[in-house]
Amino acid sequence: MARFSFASLIGHALAGNRRWPAQWREAAPQAEYDVVIVGGGGHGLATAYYLAREHGVRRVAVLEKGWIGGGNTGRNTTIIRSNYLWPESAALYEHAMQLWQGLSRALNYNVMYSPRGVMVLAHNHHDVLVGQRHVHANRLAGIDNEWLTPGQVGDFCPILNVSRDIRYPILGAALQRRGGTARHDAVAWGFARGASALGVDIVENCEVVGIDRDATGAVCGVQTTRGPIRAPRIGVVAAGHTSVVMAMAGVRMPLESYPLQALVSEPVKPAMPCVVMSNTIHAYMSQSDKGEMVIGAGTDAYNSYSQTGALHISSHTLEAICELFPVVRRLRMLRNWGGIVDVTPDRSPVVGLTPVAGLFVNCGWGTGGFKATPGSGHVFAHTIATGRPHPVNAPFTLDRFRTGNLIDEAAAAAVAH
Repeated sequence: MARFSFASLIGHALAGNRRWPAQWREAAPQAEYDVVIVGGGGHGLATAYYLAREHGVRRVAVLEKGWIGGGNTGRNTTIIRSNYLWPESAALYEHAMQLWQGLSRALNYNVMYSPRGVMVLAHNHHDVLVGQRHVHANRLAGIDNEWLTPGQVGDFCPILNVSRDIRYPILGAALQRRGGTARHDAVAWGFARGASALGVDIVENCEVVGIDRDATGAVCGVQTTRGPIRAPRIGVVAAGHTSVVMAMAGVRMPLESYPLQALVSEPVKPAMPCVVMSNTIHAYMSQSDKGEMVIGAGTDAYNSYSQTGALHISSHTLEAICELFPVVRRLRMLRNWGGIVDVTPDRSPVVGLTPVAGLFVNCGWGTGGFKATPGSGHVFAHTIATGRPHPVNAPFTLDRFRTGNLIDEAAAAAVAH
C-alpha cells in the first residue's frame, strides 16, 4: 500500500485537485543509489520511468522538495504541440508528440491527452508570413500543419470573433490538428506510479542542499534535508531553480528565471473546441475537461522566483481574450498563478552532459516544458544511462553557447507555449 505524508495530501488539496493522488511508493531515502534525479516534476519522473523501463536502471531516487505535481507541472496550461520552426526543435517536440499519443496505454493511467487541435492566430502581415513559414517548414519535416483563412478559422472555432473591425483582426491561422491538451498533474501521477511499480523510490519533502564531489571532481552524492545520499550519477531537472542546484556543483548555467502567468475561469458547458493562441497579443485559451476556461499570458519582463507575477500582464491578456471571445466576458476568474520558467539565450532547452563527470542537466525549456514531458524524459534517461546524448537531444548541448550553434526559437514558436 502506498504511503503518503500529510503534507503531500494537503499539497494536493491546495493545488485544487479533486481526487486522491495516484498510488506510488513514497519511500524513505536509502544511503546509496545508482542514479539520483533532483526534481519530482513531470520531466524528472518521466526520466526515472524510462531509466527503469528502457534501460533497466531501477536503483533510482527522485528527490522532490515539495509534493509530486506541486511545482511547474501543476502550474502549466496543458498545451501539447510540435509545430516548431527549426529542425532540431521540431524533432524533439515531435518525438514527445508521438509518445503522448500512446502514453495513457503505456502507463495504464489516463493522462487525458486530447488532440483537439492547436490554432495559432495571425493579426498582421508579419504574422501571416511567419505563420506560413512555420507551415512550410513543418511539412518539409513531415509534421502536420496547415494554413487557414479567416473564414476557416471561424468554422473551426465558432466562438472566436473573426470580424475585421476589432482591435486584433484575424487574418488567418496555422493549425496543427494533432496538437491539444492533457491533464497536467495526471501526467506527473502517471509517471510516478509507473516508475514506482518498476522499483524507483520517490522521496517527497526532501530538498537537495548540496552536491558532493570526489577527489577526481566527479559527483558522488547529494546532501538533503533528510540526510546524505550517495550516487555516481545525478540528473538535475529542477524547473525554475536549476541555476541554484547546479551552482552547488560549481557549474554556472546560462539561464534566467521569469514568472509566467495563467488564469482559470469558473466551469461552464463545453464551448471551446480547440486551443487558440496569439503571439501578437500574448493570450491563449482552451477549455479543460471540468469546463474551466484555461487562459495563458506571457512572461513578466523582470527576473524573479515569484509564483504570482505582475497584475498588468494578466489584465492585458484578459482584455484581449474578451475581445477575441466575447462569449466569455461575464465569466468569473477562479484563480490565477505564476509558474517559474528557466530561459536560455536562444530560448531552447539544455539536455545533456555537463563539465562535471556524472552530472547531467535538463533545463531551460522556457514555456515549452509541458509539451515535451515524455520526450524529454525519454532522451534524458538515455543520456544518463549511456553517458552520451540520444540523437534527438544531441543538438541541445550546453556547449552550444560556446561554439555558437544556437537553436533560436525566441520568436519562432508562437507564444512559445
